[in-house]
Amino acid sequence: EVQKLNQQLEEKNGEIQQMINQPPYEKEREILRLQKSLAEREKAQATSDVLCRSLTDETHQLQRKLASTAEMCQHLAKCLEEKQRKEKENSDDQIPTERSNQVFLLLLYNETSLQALICNLQEENRMLKQKVAHV
Repeated sequence: EVQKLNQQLEEKNGEIQQMINQPPYEKEREILRLQKSLAEREKAQATSDVLCRSLTDETHQLQRKLASTAEMCQHLAKCLEEKQRKEKENSDDQIPTERSNQVFLLLLYNETSLQALICNLQEENRMLKQKVAHV
């Protein structure tokens, strides 16, 4: 094992001597190649970081949307129960329960859709500004 390590050491020393003996322009060419490779890796890492942050932000946004949607669904269910109870008490004076519930849910859905669309556009705008700032 020691002989093997000594042999590897001699090979590395040979490579180093070969590099030292190279003409200066060869050394500069190798340095430039390594710098270019490093710059490409740094650029790829920066892009990866931006994408990771973007995905993290999107994940958090979707989690918030899911929580608010679940909360809204619970609220709507309670409202619907209360409305049905009230309509049963006043069934003679009001339009049929099923129709009024449909109208109520349709109006609420439209309002929720608009709010979600506005939220999506604001988030997309924020992410695009971050990407522009990074670039």
